[in-house]
Formats: sequence, structure tokens, C-alpha cells
Amino acid sequence: MNKELLFAQTLEQVRKLAKEQGNCVSEAQVQEAFAPLDLNNDQLQMVYDYLVKHKVGIGQPVNPDDYLTEEERDYLQDYLNEIAELPTYSAGEKEAYTLSAMAGDASAQSKLIEMHLSDVIEIAKLYAGQGVLLEDLIGEGNVALSFGVGMLGSLEHAHEAEGMLGKLIMDAMEEYIQEHASNEQADQKVVDKVNKVSDKAKELAEILQRKVTVEELAQETGMSVKYIQEAVRMSGFQIESIDMR
Repeated sequence: MNKELLFAQTLEQVRKLAKEQGNCVSEAQVQEAFAPLDLNNDQLQMVYDYLVKHKVGIGQPVNPDDYLTEEERDYLQDYLNEIAELPTYSAGEKEAYTLSAMAGDASAQSKLIEMHLSDVIEIAKLYAGQGVLLEDLIGEGNVALSFGVGMLGSLEHAHEAEGMLGKLIMDAMEEYIQEHASNEQADQKVVDKVNKVSDKAKELAEILQRKVTVEELAQETGMSVKYIQEAVRMSGFQIESIDMR
């Protein structure tokens, strides 16, 4: 295994360990994980900086609120004000509702969703700053929470419910972030293709002092006719230097 791949895998393992420990790892754990790579102090510091940037505390948990934008803080405060009006429950009541929810009681499941709305917020704050809106993360988490309370019947003990719901919420947020990143990459590829064809068409049009045909552009640039036609279509037929008649 090459060193770059081992580094990436080790970093992912450390982030996974941190998640299991409340988004926190010790310096000793980081050093032990990266020991096979024989990193120097500067390289280890880069690892620490990367982890902190991704909300992993070194030695002690980070404060997720420090990573929120002003807009996110405003939204969060409004949302917190809304759910603050919901009733609060004791540990005993929470366990009773959990048991009823496990038995399929719809009313208890609704109560359980209300109880865990604040948990969704705390988890969402850990995933903020990764290219998606905090509001969308909370929305995805709430959907996962609603889905999860309907699956509690598969558990044997009430104390397992919190862990199961937490995992479902986190998985939903991670999947949303990954999907968003994939969509952004796909969008960028479209933009790159359109820009490439547009720029080449403009260059050739300036030389010929007229609009160019798809066939002329393909012959001059080596791009396929299909590639050019797709770019024109993706642009909404707005590449002015190409004559599509």
C-alpha cells in the first residue's frame, strides 16, 4: 500500500474513532494511529489542524457553535424558540414513551420525535460548514428521526433506542453531504464542458469573422460532434459563436 493511501485511510479511521468518542481524540491516539507513517512534528500538527477544522477536538471536545455563520445562528435561534414551546419529559417518562413506541404506539412515537428534535440540532451543528445549509441538515435529520421511531420495534431494550436514532440521523446527514458534493461536481463538469466549447467556438469565430458550424469546430479542435452538441444543449443553446442551423 502506498503512503498516500495509508495516510488517507488512517485519517478516516481517526475521524471514525473521534465520532465514537463524542467527536474528540487525544494526541496520544492520533500519534499511535499515525505511528506506521513516521510523521514528524510539523506533519502531525497538520493532522491536528485538519481534525480541528473538521470539528474534531484534540484532548477536549470543540464547541460546534464556533463554526456557525451569523445566518446559521439566526436560523438556529428561531428554530430553538419554536421547539422551546414543546413540553419537557423526565427520564422515566421518556423510557415509558420509548417502550410504547417500540410496541407500535403512534402517539408515543410522535412524542418521541418531539423529545429528540434538540438532538437533531446538536448533531447538525457537528456537520455544519461542509457546503450545505444547517437548515437542510436539520431537515434531513428530522426525516431520519421520524423514520427511525417507526423502526424501534426491532430493538429488545429501550436504552438502545437513543443510539439507534442517533446513528440514523448521522447517516442521513452524511449521505446528504455526499450527495450534495456529487451534485456540485457534476454541475462543475457541465460548466467546464460548456465553457470549453464556448471558448473554442469564439476563438474560431474571430478568425473566420462569422459564426462557426459544429462540424467546423469539431474538425478544428478535435472535439467530437456529439461532445459539442451536448455542450450547446447544456448551455440552453446559448453559445452565440456556433451556428446551429
